[in-house]
Amino acid sequence: MKCPICAQVCQGFKDPLSQINYCHCHHCCLIFKSSEHYQDFDTQKKRYDLHQNNEESEGYRAYFGRFLDFVLPLAPGVRNALDYGCGATSLLASMLSERGIASDSYDPIYRPDLSYRKKYYDLIVSVEVFEHLHDPLNTFTHLLSRLSPGGYLAIQTEFHPGDEDQFLQWYYRLDPTHIIFFRPETFRYLAKLLDCHYIDDNGKNMLVVQKSKSLTAQKK
Repeated sequence: MKCPICAQVCQGFKDPLSQINYCHCHHCCLIFKSSEHYQDFDTQKKRYDLHQNNEESEGYRAYFGRFLDFVLPLAPGVRNALDYGCGATSLLASMLSERGIASDSYDPIYRPDLSYRKKYYDLIVSVEVFEHLHDPLNTFTHLLSRLSPGGYLAIQTEFHPGDEDQFLQWYYRLDPTHIIFFRPETFRYLAKLLDCHYIDDNGKNMLVVQKSKSLTAQKK
């Protein structure tokens, strides 16, 4: 099977307990489930509806606060932002607004307002979204297209441990809606492929890339 990001042939391996088939790309470090294990949209929604994300919860605010504390120092001069894949709440957008950044929210299930496609943003944030994507290359490319020149894309998703034996012991893969798993190297590959600057990552689950400021580069 070919990698959905770099199109290289991947090595297959199987979870002996669940019998789920995975593919490991040793070129860009992506690991992904074989497509027969993907869930349909309605089944995924039932899982998401179980999330207990209370906007009044101090713990929930602290969760997003840690993300913003990492991202915003790496993304200076941001005036507006989009929370892509916000889920059932607009808390992250509200917290950005509290910091003086006008913010919109989009989610294909809970906030399917496509008006964001007519706008350009200085910052797009996407928290716990990329592990659900069937086509991460297309989504990454699409989000870059909604950034202003020099804008920032900030992503949170758990980086897999790299080793396949460790991966099979990893809690994050057990969520049935999680189908694709990244390393920082994967996002570095994407940034280079799409002419972005890889700013930094925290080594665990957060990263920031910057879109080229060059109008010429954007037309390639």
